[in-house]
Amino acid sequence: MVPRVTPLVALLAGVLVAVQPARLAALRVEILTSLGGLPPHVSGMFEDPTGFQQGPSGAYFVFDRRGHAVYRVTPDRSAAQRIISIGQEDGRVIEPTGFDVAEDGRIVVADVPRGRQRVQVFDADGMRQAGFFLPGQPAARVVVGGMMLNGTGSIQFSRRGLLVSHPESGALITTYSPGGYGMSTVGPLRPTGFEHDRELHLAMNAGFPLADPAGGYYYVFMAGRPAFQKYDASGNLMFERLLQGVELDPLLAAQPTQWPRRRVQDREVPFVAPLIRAAAVSPTGELWISLSIPYTYVYDAQGDKIRTLQFRAAGIVAPTSLGFTRRRTVLVTPGCYEFSASLPTP
Repeated sequence: MVPRVTPLVALLAGVLVAVQPARLAALRVEILTSLGGLPPHVSGMFEDPTGFQQGPSGAYFVFDRRGHAVYRVTPDRSAAQRIISIGQEDGRVIEPTGFDVAEDGRIVVADVPRGRQRVQVFDADGMRQAGFFLPGQPAARVVVGGMMLNGTGSIQFSRRGLLVSHPESGALITTYSPGGYGMSTVGPLRPTGFEHDRELHLAMNAGFPLADPAGGYYYVFMAGRPAFQKYDASGNLMFERLLQGVELDPLLAAQPTQWPRRRVQDREVPFVAPLIRAAAVSPTGELWISLSIPYTYVYDAQGDKIRTLQFRAAGIVAPTSLGFTRRRTVLVTPGCYEFSASLPTP
């Protein structure tokens, strides 16, 4: 007798979709053991390292959010020097939210002096080269531990300019020149079911804009329905993938239907906790997505999940940032550790 299959009904992004139940084979969780990292006498200089990347010269750069600073670490990791310090004036940073290192060694830091989102570009010695203020304020805040992830908090260098998640503009990704000129936009906002609440709708469209080394873009949504989209170099949508896994199930089940609001300057805005904490694209084009719990999913260029990872150093690490090196390793905060990014040998 053939068993009767009953369709499940899923409500995704306000659209009623009929799906058939299926057994999806869970990927084995790989444990990546640390290859090392910054020595204690160097890592102890930082209050809250939330960015750790290597420049083309071999030097490392550490973004210390709570210390309002950026440090340069020697290639042999024996010493560190503060190259960008706290301050509201140009060339310094206050309440920093975002950080990235370009292929040519330039550094971008986003901060919030006097409540305004500012972007500054520095050379590898910490000298300011350019900067601008982003128009307006985020309509909502996607926050972890008081750190705002959306807006300039997810800024990234690309070959075309600076990629910023700015859904207030009506697009998912806006590319700015280092001088602040809007150059292009990519991707319309997705439906969320919260269109009646503009600020919450925008929060559910906040994400990580990422450059694909093969050309094009990825966009990983931080909150709401966990998903990512891939666009070609012309900004055309290639595909969208939902994030699925047994690790995500408890997070999805615990999602609230109402979010707290807090006063920011003269208005109240929703504060939304993210499902996704970090995302990056490897030099070989794999998309790495770290959840707000200590699991990381890896997707190939076709959008298929190929690995489920955990990082182990002194204990299991929940990444707050991912940065790839030319040696096929990945740099992770907190802790400023290094791990092999290569597939294990069968």
